[in-house]
Amino acid sequence: NSMHTNMSAESLSLSFLLWFILTNPSTSATDSFVYGGCTQIKYTPGTVYETNVNSILTSLVNSAASANYNSFKISVPGSTQSDIVYGLFQCRGDLSNSDCRDCVSQAVSRLGVLCLDSSGGALQLEGCLVKYDNMSFLGAEDKTVVLKKCGPSIGSNSDELTRRDAVLAYLTAGGQYFRVGGSGNAQGMVQCVQDLSVGECQDCISEAIGRLKNECGSSAWGDMYLAKCYARYSERGDYSSSDHSDDNDVERTLAVLIGIIAVVALLVMFLSFASRRVDKEGI
Repeated sequence: NSMHTNMSAESLSLSFLLWFILTNPSTSATDSFVYGGCTQIKYTPGTVYETNVNSILTSLVNSAASANYNSFKISVPGSTQSDIVYGLFQCRGDLSNSDCRDCVSQAVSRLGVLCLDSSGGALQLEGCLVKYDNMSFLGAEDKTVVLKKCGPSIGSNSDELTRRDAVLAYLTAGGQYFRVGGSGNAQGMVQCVQDLSVGECQDCISEAIGRLKNECGSSAWGDMYLAKCYARYSERGDYSSSDHSDDNDVERTLAVLIGIIAVVALLVMFLSFASRRVDKEGI
């Protein structure tokens, strides 16, 4: 085997070197870089493993012309167990087949440069994720944080924060692999890699949204990418949805959520005020 075999699966999965763009949220262009990384373990050029890597990356691009997700396990004749390569791509749920293929093609091309001779690599662009490795990761839930970005604080603007919270609540209650929602300028998006079950996807998204709210607080925008899902929001409307037939239902649901959040906030304020009056009168 041409690779170093003394690295454990655990150390391999933890050895990703990640490069992040930390300044502004990604633009809407589907080929904008979000994050990427490569395993430190290398393979020897001209080996069976290289053939398997090239084969799986080609398969991902070809498959993206007709689907927004697929996964492969490649083992050409002559491969040993350690030569097997696993890979997948996941396009954003609103991309057309042609846009999906273009995005995956871009990601594969960049991976070839970024992860030259690496036995594994991952690249997330705005519109798609491509990942391959010699250790199987397909179907495995993974809530490791790979990228967190938070924008500047919007202060205590209660209306904007209320809308943000309503959008995130709507997205948390999803049940789909891809979901968008918006209220005014507050827009949000969640996406899972489709090798997860619907239940695992829901679990991953709930984790991502919980972290997003806790760690980005009152930020104007936030991105939380876990290994198998992400959640994003913006107060500037950066993540506005495409035309969907259920947009009216979304707005109605968000209107109800905003109303509930506002009532709860008023109730908390009233109870706090009443409590202070009781304390004063008791003194």
